Amino acid sequence: MAQCITCGTELHPDRARKYNYCTAKECQEKNFKGLTMVAVGLNNAAEEFLVLDDQTRADLAAGKYRDQRRGTFGPAASRSPGPRPAPRGSSHAGGPARPRERAGKPAPVRKPWSRSQEKLALLYNEQGMRPAEIAQKLGVPSHLVTQIILAAKNRGKS
Repeated sequence: MAQCITCGTELHPDRARKYNYCTAKECQEKNFKGLTMVAVGLNNAAEEFLVLDDQTRADLAAGKYRDQRRGTFGPAASRSPGPRPAPRGSSHAGGPARPRERAGKPAPVRKPWSRSQEKLALLYNEQGMRPAEIAQKLGVPSHLVTQIILAAKNRGKS
C-alpha cells in the first residue's frame, strides 16, 4: 500500500495512481505544485492557453506563437536607433514623402498573408478541413487562416 511522502498515512489506491501525498491540508500545501499557463495565439476574438513546459518554452523562444500586440513571443527584435519617420504626407531629408490618401478612396490595406497561402487555405477549406488543421499544414496561426477564409467570403470568392 502506498504511503504519503509527508506524513506516512496510507493513500487510497485511486489517489496513489497520480499523487504521492495525501489530502491533508499540510501535505497538500507542502507538495502541491501548480501549473504555469501561458496565453498564445492572441487576437481580438480568442486566446489559446498552454501549460508552460520545456517544449512550450522552446516553441516560444523559437517564435512559433505570435502575439499581435508585439509581433511575436520570441526574442525581441533589435531596433536600430535610426531617424524617426516624418509625419504622414510630409517629406524630410531621409527620403520621399509618403503618398497621401485620395479623397474618397482609402489607402489599400496590406494583408498579413501571401497569395499562395490564401489559395492553399481556401482550397483546404473547400475540402472540409478545419482552420486549425489548415494552420498546421501552412505553418501559420489558426486565427490567420480564419481571417483568410472570412476575407475571401466577404469578397465573394468562397
